[in-house]
Amino acid sequence: MQLYCESLTEYKRIRTVEVKIGDLLLGNYHPIRVQTMTTTDTMDTIATVEQSIRCIEAGAELVRITAPSKKEAENLLNIKNELRKRGYHTPLVADIHFTPNAAEIAARIVEKVRVNPGNYVDKKKFEQIDYTDAEYAEEIERIRDRFTPLVKICKEYGTAMRIGTNHGSLSDRIMSRYGDTPMGMVESAMEFLRIARDKAYHNIVLSMKASNPQVMVQAYRLLVQTMQQEFEACYPLHLGVTEAGDGEDGRIKSAIGIGALLEDGIGDTIRVSLTEDPEFEIPVCRDLVKRYQLNGTNHTAAVPAITKVPYSPYEYARRESFPVDQIGGRQAPVVIADLSKLETITPAHLQSIGYIYDEPTDKWNISDAAADFVYTGNRLIDFALPGMLKVITSPGAWMTAPDKTKYFPIFSASEYTAGNHKSDHLNFVMVDCYSDGGPSNDHAYLHPIANDPTVVICLSSTNRNAMQSVRRMLVELELRGIKNPVVLITDSHQQTPDEHLIHFATETGALLLDGLGDGICLGYGNGAQMENIRASGRTYLDVKDIYQFTNNTAFSILQATRTRISKTEYISCPSCGRTLFDLQETTAKIRSVTNHLKGVKIAIMGCIVNGPGEMADADFGYVGSGPGKITLYKGKEIVKRNVDSNIAVEELVNLLKENEAWVEP
Repeated sequence: MQLYCESLTEYKRIRTVEVKIGDLLLGNYHPIRVQTMTTTDTMDTIATVEQSIRCIEAGAELVRITAPSKKEAENLLNIKNELRKRGYHTPLVADIHFTPNAAEIAARIVEKVRVNPGNYVDKKKFEQIDYTDAEYAEEIERIRDRFTPLVKICKEYGTAMRIGTNHGSLSDRIMSRYGDTPMGMVESAMEFLRIARDKAYHNIVLSMKASNPQVMVQAYRLLVQTMQQEFEACYPLHLGVTEAGDGEDGRIKSAIGIGALLEDGIGDTIRVSLTEDPEFEIPVCRDLVKRYQLNGTNHTAAVPAITKVPYSPYEYARRESFPVDQIGGRQAPVVIADLSKLETITPAHLQSIGYIYDEPTDKWNISDAAADFVYTGNRLIDFALPGMLKVITSPGAWMTAPDKTKYFPIFSASEYTAGNHKSDHLNFVMVDCYSDGGPSNDHAYLHPIANDPTVVICLSSTNRNAMQSVRRMLVELELRGIKNPVVLITDSHQQTPDEHLIHFATETGALLLDGLGDGICLGYGNGAQMENIRASGRTYLDVKDIYQFTNNTAFSILQATRTRISKTEYISCPSCGRTLFDLQETTAKIRSVTNHLKGVKIAIMGCIVNGPGEMADADFGYVGSGPGKITLYKGKEIVKRNVDSNIAVEELVNLLKENEAWVEP
């Protein structure tokens, strides 16, 4: 199997074609560029200019502006002139969907245009049509006739172009042949790319966006492989998880999708799509990108190369493991809460990880996001535990535990081999993957634990290339036929809440997307980093409690990778100039009345461009259809049109009730 990247064991960016966007160079090992998109009405020149300036001053290197029709495309000239007059020369990008005429106008004005191959020529009607090869070829020629004028204009004016596929807006023609798949996304873009190449136009960037990070990552990998096979070259890639949402969830989902690709050297520019003001996207982008500016102090170890990948990176399949207690097999991944830095553990601390003690009734209330295990280091807990919770301790503490059905030991690989006292039911064994001072690369330490029916292997690494180091160890386990379940252990040495979220989501999410991992445990390098979260004033953080923050992050990572569903999922688009209602306010209102509906996916889309197509994964949709009007969907089917926005949230709740998706909070 041809690899989709330069290396699976160290960070190496793939080489891409150099693209010029105004004075900005993209691809060909130039720095990873960060960008965002305005949310103002494009016809409001001053508002758009001023918001663009806020984004630029926050660090945006490109600013995208929607141009849904000819009048908005024409007004881009006024916006550009005003920005230049104020001394700002950041390249502008026109966002085009359904209107080729608007794209052709914008391409003469701004430095880059973005077109969506799913709706630039095709009109999506959600019809399944079978095409003969001849009919399919006729459709390609129709696209060529309609797309070629834009290519010629871009070539003449030196304008760059992004061919931006979205998972939710594939054309009926693509859907009929490839289905709603990563391969369909790739072919949708490749059709347009081939036409551009035929005209000797190469100033092109591509993207493969989806609200599901799993689909997104697979599509980008396939696109890289396809371009390399067909052209022996790769065009620059714009990375993003579309409709990621807001707050902590939006940051985590974006970091998982974008970070998984950046870890493998894929990506030349990124945008984090949050349902927040666009200038707030830029710091998150910068936190993601700075991980790959290799000037830090963490060691990058030489990890043995991967010559054979024992799983497909283009489709999801969970690694096969046998169950040990509630870990592994077909069971949902577990969450382990690290409470080892606490001097004493009280029932209040367990409340932080999902266990609420009610003293009058002497009962525990257990949330859907309750940790499965706690790690306490060298100490035992001196009060009666909730029935479901289990404790991991050092071997010495475990030996003194009165209840060996609730307490289990954790060993290093050498301790487990040498030890005489082990649990006959469940043992955790730590493996430091390819770090200096860790086990040798001959993997001899794996022999005593391999397929031991009581052992759960805990993998971690102190290397800069930690994710790749852990992945290499998981490959080794597969190649050796070792089927023990695996827990991913990730410590963060970052400073801010956003940095912690990005670190945890990237390091663990990249592995979970490939089906690697039966549990996660997140921790911190020192107390100062924990204190930074307590002192954080970020508005999306509901708590200052570090343990609740970490526990929520763990469950959010599992939710975003679709490996364990513990809450409602919101597919919420970032606002833009097309938006027909206040997205942030509406998202908060919908979340407040539906956040107890575990496993239900609700899309909140500002306009018809983003819905229904962009909400391909959603069970229900709330879509702006006109000023003050909302259309409600069940899946891709319209069920209520032009609902007054004042009652639309109540109507959404009624729709949930009618379809038996509602439970009383």
